[in-house]
Formats: sequence, C-alpha cells, structure tokens
Amino acid sequence: MPRYTPEQLVKRNASIWTDIQIILAPIQFLIFVAGVTITILYANGLFITNFYWVSVVILFKTLFFALLFITGMFFEKEIFDKWVYSKEFLWEDIGSTVAAAFHLLYFVLAFLGYPEDVLIWEAFLAYFTYVINALQYLVRIILEKLNERKLRLDGRI
Repeated sequence: MPRYTPEQLVKRNASIWTDIQIILAPIQFLIFVAGVTITILYANGLFITNFYWVSVVILFKTLFFALLFITGMFFEKEIFDKWVYSKEFLWEDIGSTVAAAFHLLYFVLAFLGYPEDVLIWEAFLAYFTYVINALQYLVRIILEKLNERKLRLDGRI
C-alpha cells in the first residue's frame, strides 16, 4: 500500500529533510558497522582490549540514532503534519522507538553497574534492533520507489 499521496510525494522530493536523511542514514550504518566490529573484537579478545571503546562506539551510535530520529520528526511534520507516529510512518516510528530504547538501555545498565559481559550482550541487542528497524525502512523505500515509478508512468506526478 502506498504511503504517499502524489502531493505528499512532491513535498517529500522537495524537502531538505529528505536530503538530510539520505546523507545521515549511510553514516549511521558505518557507525553501526564500526560498533559491531569493535564489540566483536573486544568480546573475542582480538586487538581491542579496553572496554572503553565498546562504550564509546555505542555512545556515538546512540547519538547518531537520536539525530536521525529528530530530523525524521521534522520530515514527518513537513510531509504528514504530525511530529511522530503519523499513520503513514507508524511502524517505522515504533521500530525506531524500540531501537532507541535498547540503545539507551545500555547506558542504564552501565550506570547500574552491570558487568561487561551483560553490557556486551545488550550492545549486540541494541545493534540487532537497529538492523531490524533499518530493514523495515529499506523495504518501505523500495515499495515507495516502485509506487513512485508507477505514478510517473501514469502521469499522476
């Protein structure tokens, strides 16, 4: 089912927030790859011997995740006139909220003094929720590009 009306599609394509998301999303993916790599290396005692780096990289990943969520809110407000949880972006927003909660949980557990092995598994869980959330966005982007092509062929945009 298409998410955008032809009018919203024109707004989306003209929005600065679309461009910002297109720039930030691949950067977030690279931070994710770095985070998973550093966490795996530390967990296996390879090259990374200081747990500090596991925490630093998940901190950057969490901050970048928040940046994308906030810029996404501006996008959603501009296109759908709702800051978050618009019906058109409901599942993506729920997925982002769940992923954000698991990213933040890492720091709650660290603050509460949980051991490194628990924090490592929590970091992996946070990264996993990011992957699931990113995959749902990719599926929706592909579906929307197919719909946009159909609308162009039909002369509706």
